[in-house]
Amino acid sequence: MNYLLDTHILLSALYDDESLSPTLRLILQDKEHAFFVSHASLWEISLQQQQGHLEFDPDFYNILGQTNLNQLPIEPKHIAALTSLPPMHKDPFDRMLVAQAAAEGMVIVTNDVRISLYDVPTLRN
Repeated sequence: MNYLLDTHILLSALYDDESLSPTLRLILQDKEHAFFVSHASLWEISLQQQQGHLEFDPDFYNILGQTNLNQLPIEPKHIAALTSLPPMHKDPFDRMLVAQAAAEGMVIVTNDVRISLYDVPTLRN
């Protein structure tokens, strides 16, 4: 199974946040699955840091590079998939994650209940 981590779950996983459920921790450690981080999430993190909403960690990309997470670039097919999404979620980064998951056949790992309104499989923390 291929899982796409949303931005909040990504940060929680990287910094071993206690908010992650034991079940999700087990899934994240399972070598049978592939885990992905979207470049949209990396872009969102950068913007949140610039705006002062998220503390800047100079080691962020080093920490990310030491994980088993695969990077998912934004491709034209992902942008095209945005056009078929109903406007149930206003956040452009989350909408891109939904489009990417739909186009790639991935499960989104999220706490955002609005994402589960879309026709894309989700795993809630």
